[in-house]
Amino acid sequence: MTPELDDIDLGTVPLGRTGLRTSELQFGTWRFGRVTEAGNVEIDETRAHELLDAYEAAGGRYVDTADVYGGGDCERWIGDWLAERDRERYTVASKVYWQIRDGDPNSRGTNRKNVRHRVAALLDRLGTDYVDVLYIHRWDDETPARELMKTLNGLVESGKVHYLGASTLRPNAWKVARANEIARNEGWEPFTVLQPRYNLVDREIEGDYLEFARQRNLAVSPWSPLGQGFLTGKYDRDEDLPEESKAAESSRFQEAYLTEENFDVHDELDAVAEEVDASPAQTALAWLAHRDGVTAPIVGARTVDQLTENLAAASIDLSDGQVDRLTAAKPGPYDGL
Repeated sequence: MTPELDDIDLGTVPLGRTGLRTSELQFGTWRFGRVTEAGNVEIDETRAHELLDAYEAAGGRYVDTADVYGGGDCERWIGDWLAERDRERYTVASKVYWQIRDGDPNSRGTNRKNVRHRVAALLDRLGTDYVDVLYIHRWDDETPARELMKTLNGLVESGKVHYLGASTLRPNAWKVARANEIARNEGWEPFTVLQPRYNLVDREIEGDYLEFARQRNLAVSPWSPLGQGFLTGKYDRDEDLPEESKAAESSRFQEAYLTEENFDVHDELDAVAEEVDASPAQTALAWLAHRDGVTAPIVGARTVDQLTENLAAASIDLSDGQVDRLTAAKPGPYDGL
């Protein structure tokens, strides 16, 4: 049973080697202002503030965003919300990379011109002098690593950014390692926080990427911890898709997640969830939190009830056997890691 918000009290964990502590479940805001394929806005400003209020009420203090979420509205809404609070009590992370102006190739990637412009703009939208963590949203192979790290180091030295992170869809540990080696040799700020996709059915980072993060004490804050909603239990292999669900509005989602292999994983997830008296979503989040090398999953939600359910996962304890069963349901590319 999901407790009330007042009964949830999120703890904190070290954010890798930064010296900061982060909420054990971070709050992801990518749905704020997002327009679906069907033309619907997933979360408007009123609900965005309600969700931020709920996260705060549960003890959460780490808000993750990006400059392209909602075309910039996401950051503006977060900024308005923060304006009524003590900024220093909250850790805010944002990201830069994706193209923002049609016909302008320099408005994409991590070239110096684009990064500096984008950071100035996101700080204005957030109404703050700095972000605690700045991620590159994806890796830009057209910008040399040395150029990138010099640019990012300048932002840290100016006080506009405190720590650096790298977000990725596919494992790229060697690129982060190379960039950090350049930074170390030059006395520049390295990447200390990583944000990969990771959940029970998306297991690409198991192996070199996750092992690299563990060895270097880099924070790992996975995005999509519920497989874009697949692991919530709302989908059934033998039934029609729920109306207004992500699957109903996205053909890409259907192809990526609604597979027999993934439904087999969900069968094991349902079994463990019943054993611990939790929902599939809570159990999937608990599994992720139990994974060696994972710092704090990034959770999101469309409603306060969904967010409350997800945050309650912090209090669920799985046995080693249950963790092993879930892990084995869909082995990653490197078994045993």
